[in-house]
Amino acid sequence: MRRTTAGSRTALLAPVLALLLGFCLLPSVALGVGAGDTKARTSLPVIERQVMCVTCKIPLEVAESPQANREREFIQGLIDEGQDEAQIKRSLVAQYGPTVLALPSAQGFDLTVYLVPLAVFLALLATLTVLLPRWRRRAREQAGSVLDAPRLDPADSARLEADLARFD
Repeated sequence: MRRTTAGSRTALLAPVLALLLGFCLLPSVALGVGAGDTKARTSLPVIERQVMCVTCKIPLEVAESPQANREREFIQGLIDEGQDEAQIKRSLVAQYGPTVLALPSAQGFDLTVYLVPLAVFLALLATLTVLLPRWRRRAREQAGSVLDAPRLDPADSARLEADLARFD
C-alpha cells in the first residue's frame, strides 16, 4: 500500500476544487449572468406597485380605468426601451406630475411625512422612559402601605373566621 503525503494531497485537491468551481459557475455562464448586463431590467408589476393612477388616486396595480391602462402602456413602452426603474419614474413624473408617485419625495416639505412619525415615536419612547420608573416606584410604595395596614381587633377577626367557616 502506498502512503500519501500532505504535498500529494494538496496537489490532488487543487484540480478537484477547480473542477468543482467550474461546475458551479457553469449555470451562470450558460444563462449569461455577468456577461456585461449591468442594468437590471424592471417589470410592469414592480413599477405598478410604486405609482398611482392620476385620475383614480389609487395604486396603479389595482386601478381599472382607461387612464390606468394608458399609464400601463406608457410604462411598458419605457420598459421595452430598456429604461431602468429610476428613469421610468422620472419619465412618469415628467409626463403626469409628482402625484403619480405612490411615495412622496424625501426632500423639502415632503420630508415631514417621514420625520413626523419618527419624532412621535421618539417622544413616546422618551415619555415611557421617564414615567415607567415613577409608576413602578409608586406601585411599590402602595404595595408597602397595604402590608402596613392596621390589624383587625380580635372580635372582628373571630367574626371573619366564623363567616369564612360557614362558606366552607
